[in-house]
Amino acid sequence: MSLPRNTTILIVGAGPTGLASALSLIHHGFNDFVVVDALVKGDNSSRAIVIHAATLEALDVIGCGGELVSKGTKMTSMNFDTRTGVLARLLFDTLKPYTRHPYGLIIPQTFTEHVLGQKAASLGVTVHRPHNVVGMRINADNTNLADVTFEDGQVITTKYVIAADGARSTIRPIAGIDFVDPKNGPGHDSTTLAQLAPADVTFDNPELNNFNFRGVLSTNNFFLCAPLPPTFNEYLAKETGKHIEERIFRVACGAPVEEGPVPHSPSKAFIQSLIDRFGPLDLSSDPSVNPSGKGVCIKEIIWSSRVRTHSAIADTFFTRLPSGDSLKPEGAAILLVGDAAHIHSPVGGQGMNLGLRDAVFLGEMLVKHVKATESKPLSEADQILADLVAERRARALEVIGFTKKLLSVGGMKDTIVTWWLPISKVTLRDWMLWMAGKVNYLRRQVIWNMSGLGRR
Repeated sequence: MSLPRNTTILIVGAGPTGLASALSLIHHGFNDFVVVDALVKGDNSSRAIVIHAATLEALDVIGCGGELVSKGTKMTSMNFDTRTGVLARLLFDTLKPYTRHPYGLIIPQTFTEHVLGQKAASLGVTVHRPHNVVGMRINADNTNLADVTFEDGQVITTKYVIAADGARSTIRPIAGIDFVDPKNGPGHDSTTLAQLAPADVTFDNPELNNFNFRGVLSTNNFFLCAPLPPTFNEYLAKETGKHIEERIFRVACGAPVEEGPVPHSPSKAFIQSLIDRFGPLDLSSDPSVNPSGKGVCIKEIIWSSRVRTHSAIADTFFTRLPSGDSLKPEGAAILLVGDAAHIHSPVGGQGMNLGLRDAVFLGEMLVKHVKATESKPLSEADQILADLVAERRARALEVIGFTKKLLSVGGMKDTIVTWWLPISKVTLRDWMLWMAGKVNYLRRQVIWNMSGLGRR
């Protein structure tokens, strides 16, 4: 497909953040942009599965929240247990005074992309595929513009580049932006659990179809299970011709590093082994859920993958392509959103949420910047973007810290707290979680932090 030769804004990446950026620009009255993506078509696997309240409110702004809610399942509670007992039940209804979305929305990322893509298409947006960026340089005639070169030799000249091209961003290194752990520097990983194995599965016990969101904490590891919406079965039947009658669940578990790397697409036996060792031992304590007492056994793997839990953040989310004169604020504006700007552990379901909010807020500020450059010096107009990215980077650092804490709780080692308090850290953790489940204030704080309402 031939690309336009010129545009004001080039959006690189048509995942959720790229599409949300486009929709936000349109919402604020700006249409002079081009969207490109390196893939022939969007990924149809489930990947991220939770949209939190703060993100749904942002998506409402660009007209997508209601459609997503209609396709997802409202998660109104989260249960956290040990392998053999109950720890805490956390309720989302404590959010009711603060949001019209007092729940976590369980919805596969493929639905999120589809809804955003359909909305964009209905507004006249074309995603140009497949077009892979291989280079970027200052335009010879105007140093405020960049010539972005693609693998097939085509070039787009643009004033702004939104890098929504993921953790392996092509734009970020070309712009000379570093991407490292915010506390530990390159090559150092401070997380207790370095790798996870997520999978979409069906269970061979139909009674488990009523299974709600459940986290199981054990020594050095954790197991999570959440039911995907029935609409996902319908989607798979339509897209792949595969009809699945049973409820599909997302499971995820830490995989011990000492046992080697997780396979690219873990097998049924691999995932079942993790469940056997780190999942719930006894479900029979709740006869309404599992009257037979049969354990958690996988019937079929629909999708599986591997995830590293490391964190990284870009040094800046906004820069200008160097023009050779460091004293002048020239060069095309480069802006990072989503995984191109920050990555972290998927525990807590924060990654895509943060990226979507980045994109929605960026659209508004970028339109203001475009208008400001018509009447103000560039250095003065740039303060609009500098203020925005400083705030978004601060939010990303908060989320990275939050997910690291969650990961450290989930993967806590069974060691003694200290010589004067000779009890196991795991025992202390379980006791504190049990207390959190009993104290209203602590329950509210956990849900509030998950929702993103305190760090929009």
